[in-house]
Amino acid sequence: MKLSILDQSPISYGHTPQQALNASMELAKAGERLGYERYWIAEHHNFSGLTCSAPEVMLGFIGANTKSIRIGAGAVLLPHYKPYRIAETYNMLATLFPGRIDLGIGRAPGGSAEASMALSDNYLEQVRKMPEAIKELLHFLHNDYPSDHMFSKISASPVPKISPEPWILGTSEKSAISAAENGVAYAFGHFMSDKPGQQILKTYREHFKPGRIHKTPKSIIAVSVICADTTENAKELALSVLLWTIQNANGEGDMGVPSVEAAKSYYSLEKWSQIINELKDKMIIGTPHQVKQELLKLQKLYNTDEMMVVTITHRYEDRIRSYELLAEEMITKHNRT
Repeated sequence: MKLSILDQSPISYGHTPQQALNASMELAKAGERLGYERYWIAEHHNFSGLTCSAPEVMLGFIGANTKSIRIGAGAVLLPHYKPYRIAETYNMLATLFPGRIDLGIGRAPGGSAEASMALSDNYLEQVRKMPEAIKELLHFLHNDYPSDHMFSKISASPVPKISPEPWILGTSEKSAISAAENGVAYAFGHFMSDKPGQQILKTYREHFKPGRIHKTPKSIIAVSVICADTTENAKELALSVLLWTIQNANGEGDMGVPSVEAAKSYYSLEKWSQIINELKDKMIIGTPHQVKQELLKLQKLYNTDEMMVVTITHRYEDRIRSYELLAEEMITKHNRT
């Protein structure tokens, strides 16, 4: 099984946005050293505690500080932008970092209604036009508009030798069908979905039409993981992101990911126990062996060969340690055999 990294670039309580973004760069470097397949960074706007509003800027920074790991956006929120501009931007990244660029495409707003209005002014209308926008973007990436089309006269310069690999990200059958009908790879957000993911991936495979890059379906499952040396330590580390999720839902998460100590104090209130348990059901929390077993179950359930892991802890060192432990269990040991 291939393992990859999804980074939401969270800011921890007591840290600055600059520290959070530098920690993201260090995470990408660690991922490369540990043998992870790819590193994606997410796009958010005016979202409490998440610092990356411009993945393309971070990818230039990260690409310059890494050498081989694939890097990309997970995802570019297409309704906010013109496809031509996105193609230009990621073609430029692909020119700078040949054979390493992924372009994840999403349709979520990535922030508040006010932020969406400030970005695009007509977000809902652009969501309605997503099918056409995706096709337009793919034509620009492949530089293959029909000769009688107005856009055949232009290219999304610079045109790289190896184009960015497009992915469609989502949590619904609608996104799965979109990926399938366009013949592109599909990334399913297991960690943020209450929908039957197994059926959604089955829909993707059943509707898949061979495309320019992929002749057969290709998928990734994104999963929330906290890995530590002991089960007790992993559960303790998870308290921070669980509390932060509750705080964000209540409009109180702007201070960033809280410490374990703050979380322990907060969780003493029994009224949160049901919500906490529901959130835990979407996560994998445990030792490297325990996490491996759960990932293997999901791999079998989804019939996929790649898992993308998102890990959020208060201390950035604990986050990298979680990825290190998982890599030792699932990448290093595998390569030895």
